[in-house]
Amino acid sequence: MEMTLQLTIDCADPARLVPFWADALGYVPEPPPGGHSTWRDYWADMGVPEEELPVGAGDAPESLVDPAGRGPRIWFQQVPEPKTVKNRIHLDLKVGGGRGVPLAVRTERVDATVERLTGRGATVSRVRDEPGMDSYAVLMRDPEGNEFCVV
Repeated sequence: MEMTLQLTIDCADPARLVPFWADALGYVPEPPPGGHSTWRDYWADMGVPEEELPVGAGDAPESLVDPAGRGPRIWFQQVPEPKTVKNRIHLDLKVGGGRGVPLAVRTERVDATVERLTGRGATVSRVRDEPGMDSYAVLMRDPEGNEFCVV
């Protein structure tokens, strides 16, 4: 049996997070299948009862796909409850190039990504830049407070 992987992120407002994470990951919003104008129209055609869909669900893209087809699909599932505790899983955006790249170059790449994402609504929680260590990372939060790292 073939298996595929989907990463699901609970959130209050998929329409807010989809553009942020599309930019952060280089993904694209997933278009509705079969020529449907919206995912909501698709779900209606599939027989999903209207009462099972939250207000606004499927009116705008709620999932992202890797345009190169390598990474998993990411679905932003609208849920009624707010985020209350630390994530048990988070994403690391590995933009520095790894330890084969000089620390100064990695730091510059990380900082450029951090600047771009703060412009999209992310916030910096902490910078890990310890003297004597050959590493640099920034812990951030997306517009709904979900933690992720830029390394």
